[in-house]
Amino acid sequence: MNIYSFKGAVLGLGLAVFAAGSAAADMLADIKASGEMTFGTEMHYAPFDLLVNGQYEGLCKDLMDEVTKDLGVTPKYNDLPWTSVLPGLEAGKFQMVNAPVTITAERMERYAFTLPIADASVGLIKRTGDDRITKPEDIAGLVVGSQKGSAQLEQLKVFGEGLGGIDVREYSSVDEAYADLAAGRLDAVAGSFPLLGYAASKRPEIFETVTPVFGEKKYFAWVAVKSEETESMIAAVNEILLNMQDDGRMAKLHEKWLGTAVELPREMPAVK
Repeated sequence: MNIYSFKGAVLGLGLAVFAAGSAAADMLADIKASGEMTFGTEMHYAPFDLLVNGQYEGLCKDLMDEVTKDLGVTPKYNDLPWTSVLPGLEAGKFQMVNAPVTITAERMERYAFTLPIADASVGLIKRTGDDRITKPEDIAGLVVGSQKGSAQLEQLKVFGEGLGGIDVREYSSVDEAYADLAAGRLDAVAGSFPLLGYAASKRPEIFETVTPVFGEKKYFAWVAVKSEETESMIAAVNEILLNMQDDGRMAKLHEKWLGTAVELPREMPAVK
């Protein structure tokens, strides 16, 4: 073998080793090796994520604390505006989103979802005593707010078109939408029904929910980047979520934060 052939063989071997190392990249292994798992969320989406006296609380935190405990690692949570959470995930700023992300067909093409963690069916909240709105169809021609970038906003738009039109206002956070509803600048706010129910339960003198829910049946879950690198991590999280359904931890935390325990799918639900 001449020197050029030898160099070529060494280069080829190096590329093969590099390719094998890339193929073997595994986020779960990296997490366990470091002892830390990083997350992105928006801590202004009660009761799923909220700040109480500067401390992070909520259903998603409690659930993920259980997951990371079972994995044997320490969670690190990052607070971001909702519109920056999914872009931050794609940019590699954290390993997973533990905010409640609505499962949609469009998002499933782009992200790897865990099993559902909560119901995400869309509903309405209004000012207490506003008799103009007794059912979802009554928002025809009214001013309704919802969170920018949310699946509930998109369902609201579709629902409004079927009613002949509504004036939709988009907000960076649901807290801003609630403030405008309380001030009379909105007639209603659309969002996930568990979220709205929590707000109404905390301030019944200001808000009340409108029943029934509308739109397609939806669920919340957590997401990671969709790649071979995240497959084992998602599988491990799903296994723990199923264990939590079986041992009662899931129901206990749902009752704590949502007031009731709901039955969740044990497999990924079909989405349109």
